[in-house]
Amino acid sequence: MRIGYIVSRFPTDAETFILRELNAVDALPDMDVWLFSLYRPAEPFVHPAAERWTRTPHRPTARRALTACAYWLVRRPLRLLSSTAAVLAGSVRRPATLARSLLTLPLAAEHARRAHAEGIEHLHAHFATYPALSAWLCHRLTGLPYSFTAHAHDIFVDTTFLGRKLRDARFVVAISEYNRRVLSGFGGDRDTPVHVVHCGIEPDAYRFRPRVPPSNGPVRALCVASLSEHKGHEVLLRALAGAPELERVQLDLVGGRDPRPLQALARELGLAERVRFLGGLPEEEVARLLDEADLFVLPSRVARDGQMEGIPVALMEAMASGLVVVASRLSGIPELVEDGRTGVLAEPGDPESLRAALVRALGAAGVDPAAGRELVEREFAVGRIAARLGELFRA
Repeated sequence: MRIGYIVSRFPTDAETFILRELNAVDALPDMDVWLFSLYRPAEPFVHPAAERWTRTPHRPTARRALTACAYWLVRRPLRLLSSTAAVLAGSVRRPATLARSLLTLPLAAEHARRAHAEGIEHLHAHFATYPALSAWLCHRLTGLPYSFTAHAHDIFVDTTFLGRKLRDARFVVAISEYNRRVLSGFGGDRDTPVHVVHCGIEPDAYRFRPRVPPSNGPVRALCVASLSEHKGHEVLLRALAGAPELERVQLDLVGGRDPRPLQALARELGLAERVRFLGGLPEEEVARLLDEADLFVLPSRVARDGQMEGIPVALMEAMASGLVVVASRLSGIPELVEDGRTGVLAEPGDPESLRAALVRALGAAGVDPAAGRELVEREFAVGRIAARLGELFRA
């Protein structure tokens, strides 16, 4: 069965969960995955596991996109024009989104032409914004069924045209029960089936070494997340500052984007000697740091624009490695981190709550790393996730 996966950009170091899923679904004996990308990648960084896909993605050029528009104007003029009108009407209140949508439609027209020519049988988009818009237009022009996975900003921040994209889909995937409830407000489960299928990892890629933070001496804490507002790094730095019981915590921050504002805050708070900014790293290097760490912390919060987490893959990786994790009681995170059993939860955006959670974590707080690893293997292993997606694609 030929499945077309549509993504915004490929590759990108912040979306390795998509790469893992691509590889796992393509490895199913009856699945043949084709990759369709909308835009050029923003970063030159390529994970080794992505090299195969970087040689094969279909990413339209401007010339091919315009040629595809002419192609469909001849063959399906009413569908192309009515679809464009629907996007205009549904996006007119958000000028920035409207402009990006109008840029996406010609690219999607070329995706439709190529998918039809290559015998693609089902399209699946990651993110409910422009990739799902592309899949929707392909459906309108060719009749191909489509589905999409909803993650975070695509249903928390920008919900433009979401109801229509959801209503016309064959099914929709939510990465958490929390997201499923959000989608229900746009017609999910009423108009279109919504299935909870988590993003996942390969647990065997992480050496399971159950451990708790040492009771004396330095504690090496690790945070793996892009340096974005909704990841909560500022909250973490403020929680560490001025807390005598946390003075032995040394923090490694792994993640891309401009570190200078956080570096300045670390200096202001007197933490410059205790915090290392390591930038974006390959998966193998992250796995090594997880194996060496004593504690993992991800202080997610709601950003000013409404952006927040789905279920962070970094938490799954840390739990698969046997670490005690400290995270926020936010979005789908409590579906992975059970307070006092598989980790410790703090209130989002609250340095005092995070400080107390870190103090609990230093005392192990009854957390069972084995229970965390078992949960990841049972519900967040990418092989199980791919098998479930395969069932949905076949149906």
